[in-house]
Amino acid sequence: MRLAVNIDHIATLRNARGEGVPDPVEAAIAAEKSGAAGIVCHLREDRRHIKDDDLTNLRSAVTTKLDLEMAMTPEMQAIALRTKPELITLVPEKREELTTEGGFNIVAHYSSLVEFVKPFKGSGIEVSLFIEPEKQAIDLSFGAGADLVELHTGKYALQHDEENIAREFRRISEAAAYAKNLGLKVVAGHGLNYGNIAPFGKIVEIEEVSIGHAIIARAVMTGLAEAVREMISIIG
Repeated sequence: MRLAVNIDHIATLRNARGEGVPDPVEAAIAAEKSGAAGIVCHLREDRRHIKDDDLTNLRSAVTTKLDLEMAMTPEMQAIALRTKPELITLVPEKREELTTEGGFNIVAHYSSLVEFVKPFKGSGIEVSLFIEPEKQAIDLSFGAGADLVELHTGKYALQHDEENIAREFRRISEAAAYAKNLGLKVVAGHGLNYGNIAPFGKIVEIEEVSIGHAIIARAVMTGLAEAVREMISIIG
Protein backbone atom coordinates (compact mmCIF):
# COMPACT_ATOMS: atom_id res chain seq x y z
CA MET A 1 0.00 0.00 0.00
CA ARG A 2 1.39 3.39 -1.03
CA LEU A 3 1.20 6.63 0.92
CA ALA A 4 0.18 9.97 -0.57
CA VAL A 5 0.80 12.92 1.73
CA ASN A 6 -1.58 15.87 1.80
CA ILE A 7 0.39 19.06 2.48
CA ASP A 8 -2.57 21.49 2.81
CA HIS A 9 -1.95 22.18 6.49
CA ILE A 10 1.62 23.23 5.87
CA ALA A 11 -0.02 26.08 3.95
CA THR A 12 -2.51 26.59 6.80
CA LEU A 13 0.38 27.13 9.21
CA ARG A 14 2.16 29.46 6.80
CA ASN A 15 -0.98 31.53 6.22
CA ALA A 16 -1.49 32.01 9.97
CA ARG A 17 1.27 34.62 9.87
CA GLY A 18 0.94 35.67 6.25
CA GLU A 19 4.62 34.97 5.70
CA GLY A 20 6.56 32.52 3.57
CA VAL A 21 7.23 29.67 5.97
CA PRO A 22 6.70 26.82 6.23
CA ASP A 23 6.77 26.26 2.48
CA PRO A 24 4.38 23.61 1.06
CA VAL A 25 6.81 22.87 -1.76
CA GLU A 26 9.65 22.21 0.66
CA ALA A 27 7.31 19.93 2.60
CA ALA A 28 6.35 18.05 -0.55
CA ILE A 29 9.99 17.47 -1.46
CA ALA A 30 10.76 16.22 2.06
CA ALA A 31 7.78 13.86 1.96
CA GLU A 32 8.89 12.43 -1.38
CA LYS A 33 12.43 11.93 -0.16
CA SER A 34 11.04 10.08 2.86
CA GLY A 35 9.13 7.61 0.71
CA ALA A 36 5.79 9.21 -0.14
CA ALA A 37 4.42 7.94 -3.46
CA GLY A 38 2.48 11.11 -4.13
CA ILE A 39 1.58 14.60 -2.97
CA VAL A 40 -1.97 15.79 -2.47
CA CYS A 41 -3.17 19.38 -2.32
CA HIS A 42 -6.66 20.88 -2.30
CA LEU A 43 -7.05 24.19 -4.11
CA ARG A 44 -10.22 25.41 -2.47
CA GLU A 45 -12.41 28.06 -4.03
CA ASP A 46 -11.74 30.38 -1.07
CA ARG A 47 -7.97 29.63 -1.18
CA ARG A 48 -7.93 29.15 2.60
CA HIS A 49 -4.68 27.17 2.54
CA ILE A 50 -3.13 26.22 -0.83
CA LYS A 51 -2.79 29.19 -3.17
CA ASP A 52 -2.52 29.30 -6.96
CA ASP A 53 1.22 29.94 -6.81
CA ASP A 54 1.62 26.93 -4.52
CA LEU A 55 -0.01 24.72 -7.12
CA THR A 56 2.21 26.08 -9.88
CA ASN A 57 5.33 25.53 -7.80
CA LEU A 58 4.22 22.08 -6.69
CA ARG A 59 3.69 21.08 -10.31
CA SER A 60 7.29 22.03 -11.04
CA ALA A 61 8.73 20.33 -7.96
CA VAL A 62 6.77 17.10 -7.48
CA THR A 63 8.42 14.13 -9.18
CA THR A 64 6.19 11.29 -7.96
CA LYS A 65 2.51 12.10 -8.49
CA LEU A 66 0.57 15.30 -7.91
CA ASP A 67 -3.07 14.83 -6.91
CA LEU A 68 -5.14 18.01 -7.13
CA GLU A 69 -8.27 17.86 -4.99
CA MET A 70 -10.88 20.28 -6.27
CA ALA A 71 -14.53 21.17 -6.56
CA MET A 72 -16.43 20.49 -9.77
CA THR A 73 -16.41 24.05 -11.13
CA PRO A 74 -15.41 25.56 -14.49
CA GLU A 75 -12.64 27.56 -12.78
CA MET A 76 -11.06 24.45 -11.28
CA GLN A 77 -11.45 22.50 -14.50
CA ALA A 78 -9.52 25.18 -16.38
CA ILE A 79 -6.81 25.33 -13.70
CA ALA A 80 -6.38 21.56 -13.73
CA LEU A 81 -6.18 21.31 -17.52
CA ARG A 82 -3.58 24.07 -17.53
CA THR A 83 -1.52 22.75 -14.61
CA LYS A 84 -1.67 19.08 -15.61
CA PRO A 85 -1.38 17.17 -12.34
CA GLU A 86 -1.19 13.42 -12.78
CA LEU A 87 -4.53 13.11 -11.00
CA ILE A 88 -7.52 15.22 -10.03
CA THR A 89 -9.85 14.18 -7.22
CA LEU A 90 -13.31 15.72 -7.27
CA VAL A 91 -14.56 16.46 -3.78
CA PRO A 92 -17.60 18.23 -2.33
CA GLU A 93 -16.79 21.64 -0.96
CA LYS A 94 -18.59 23.98 1.42
CA ARG A 95 -17.03 27.25 2.51
CA GLU A 96 -18.16 26.91 6.12
CA GLU A 97 -16.72 23.42 6.66
CA LEU A 98 -13.48 22.87 8.55
CA THR A 99 -12.61 19.89 6.37
CA THR A 100 -14.37 17.82 3.71
CA GLU A 101 -17.41 16.36 5.45
CA GLY A 102 -18.41 13.48 3.19
CA GLY A 103 -18.32 11.91 -0.22
CA PHE A 104 -19.21 13.60 -3.49
CA ASN A 105 -22.98 13.55 -4.12
CA ILE A 106 -22.69 11.72 -7.40
CA VAL A 107 -26.41 10.94 -7.65
CA ALA A 108 -27.37 14.62 -7.64
CA HIS A 109 -24.63 15.72 -10.01
CA TYR A 110 -24.26 12.76 -12.35
CA SER A 111 -25.24 14.46 -15.62
CA SER A 112 -22.96 17.42 -14.96
CA LEU A 113 -20.17 15.09 -13.88
CA VAL A 114 -20.24 13.14 -17.15
CA GLU A 115 -19.71 16.37 -19.10
CA PHE A 116 -17.13 17.71 -16.64
CA VAL A 117 -14.93 14.63 -16.99
CA LYS A 118 -14.87 14.59 -20.81
CA PRO A 119 -12.10 17.20 -21.34
CA PHE A 120 -9.76 15.17 -19.14
CA LYS A 121 -9.96 12.13 -21.37
CA GLY A 122 -6.79 11.92 -23.43
CA SER A 123 -5.17 14.76 -21.45
CA GLY A 124 -2.89 12.51 -19.42
CA ILE A 125 -4.79 13.46 -16.25
CA GLU A 126 -6.58 10.68 -14.39
CA VAL A 127 -9.88 11.42 -12.66
CA SER A 128 -10.78 10.22 -9.16
CA LEU A 129 -14.02 10.72 -7.26
CA PHE A 130 -14.08 11.01 -3.47
CA ILE A 131 -17.15 8.93 -2.62
CA GLU A 132 -18.87 7.09 0.16
CA PRO A 133 -18.07 3.34 0.17
CA GLU A 134 -21.39 2.41 -1.47
CA LYS A 135 -22.16 0.34 -4.57
CA GLN A 136 -24.38 2.96 -6.19
CA ALA A 137 -21.68 5.62 -5.92
CA ILE A 138 -19.13 3.19 -7.34
CA ASP A 139 -21.37 2.23 -10.25
CA LEU A 140 -22.03 5.87 -11.10
CA SER A 141 -18.32 6.72 -10.83
CA PHE A 142 -17.55 3.98 -13.31
CA GLY A 143 -20.33 5.14 -15.61
CA ALA A 144 -19.13 8.73 -15.52
CA GLY A 145 -15.68 7.71 -16.72
CA ALA A 146 -13.63 7.92 -13.52
CA ASP A 147 -10.30 6.11 -13.44
CA LEU A 148 -10.20 5.83 -9.65
CA VAL A 149 -12.41 6.08 -6.64
CA GLU A 150 -11.21 7.37 -3.27
CA LEU A 151 -13.30 5.78 -0.56
CA HIS A 152 -14.26 8.15 2.24
CA THR A 153 -13.01 6.67 5.52
CA GLY A 154 -14.25 9.46 7.77
CA LYS A 155 -17.10 7.48 9.32
CA TYR A 156 -14.69 4.66 10.15
CA ALA A 157 -12.27 7.11 11.74
CA LEU A 158 -14.96 8.59 13.98
CA GLN A 159 -16.05 5.29 15.52
CA HIS A 160 -14.97 4.26 19.03
CA ASP A 161 -17.04 1.15 19.69
CA GLU A 162 -15.40 -2.03 18.38
CA GLU A 163 -18.59 -3.27 16.76
CA ASN A 164 -19.09 -0.01 14.88
CA ILE A 165 -15.45 0.08 13.83
CA ALA A 166 -15.75 -3.45 12.46
CA ARG A 167 -18.97 -2.59 10.63
CA GLU A 168 -17.47 0.47 8.92
CA PHE A 169 -14.27 -1.38 8.09
CA ARG A 170 -16.28 -4.19 6.50
CA ARG A 171 -18.25 -1.66 4.46
CA ILE A 172 -15.03 -0.13 3.12
CA SER A 173 -13.52 -3.54 2.41
CA GLU A 174 -16.57 -4.72 0.47
CA ALA A 175 -16.72 -1.46 -1.50
CA ALA A 176 -13.04 -1.71 -2.40
CA ALA A 177 -13.49 -5.25 -3.72
CA TYR A 178 -16.55 -4.20 -5.71
CA ALA A 179 -14.80 -1.20 -7.28
CA LYS A 180 -11.71 -3.20 -8.14
CA ASN A 181 -13.86 -5.85 -9.80
CA LEU A 182 -15.32 -3.16 -12.07
CA GLY A 183 -11.81 -2.22 -13.15
CA LEU A 184 -11.46 0.94 -11.08
CA LYS A 185 -8.32 1.76 -9.15
CA VAL A 186 -9.07 2.15 -5.44
CA VAL A 187 -7.56 4.50 -2.88
CA ALA A 188 -8.86 5.64 0.51
CA GLY A 189 -8.63 8.58 2.83
CA HIS A 190 -10.00 10.96 5.44
CA GLY A 191 -9.41 10.78 9.16
CA LEU A 192 -6.84 8.01 8.90
CA ASN A 193 -4.05 8.24 11.46
CA TYR A 194 -1.29 6.29 13.20
CA GLY A 195 -3.76 4.54 15.50
CA ASN A 196 -6.42 3.39 13.03
CA ILE A 197 -4.61 2.76 9.74
CA ALA A 198 -3.06 -0.67 10.39
CA PRO A 199 -6.13 -2.80 9.51
CA PHE A 200 -6.19 -1.32 6.01
CA GLY A 201 -3.20 -3.44 5.12
CA LYS A 202 -5.66 -6.34 4.94
CA ILE A 203 -7.66 -4.71 2.13
CA VAL A 204 -5.54 -5.71 -0.83
CA GLU A 205 -7.70 -3.80 -3.32
CA ILE A 206 -6.73 -0.44 -1.80
CA GLU A 207 -3.56 0.62 -3.57
CA GLU A 208 -2.95 3.86 -1.72
CA VAL A 209 -4.05 5.90 1.27
CA SER A 210 -4.13 9.69 1.37
CA ILE A 211 -3.23 11.18 4.75
CA GLY A 212 -2.62 14.79 5.69
CA HIS A 213 -3.63 16.17 9.08
CA ALA A 214 -2.31 13.24 11.14
CA ILE A 215 1.09 13.37 9.47
CA ILE A 216 1.44 17.16 9.73
CA ALA A 217 0.37 17.03 13.39
CA ARG A 218 2.93 14.30 14.08
CA ALA A 219 5.57 16.28 12.20
CA VAL A 220 5.28 19.09 14.76
CA MET A 221 6.78 16.66 17.28
CA THR A 222 9.10 14.55 15.16
CA GLY A 223 9.81 16.43 11.95
CA LEU A 224 8.10 15.72 8.64
CA ALA A 225 10.57 13.17 7.33
CA GLU A 226 10.23 10.99 10.43
CA ALA A 227 6.44 11.38 10.48
CA VAL A 228 6.22 10.14 6.88
CA ARG A 229 8.59 7.24 7.53
CA GLU A 230 6.59 6.20 10.60
CA MET A 231 3.37 6.07 8.61
CA ILE A 232 4.98 4.10 5.78
CA SER A 233 6.32 1.60 8.29
CA ILE A 234 2.77 0.97 9.52
CA ILE A 235 1.08 0.57 6.14
CA GLY A 236 3.98 -1.20 4.43
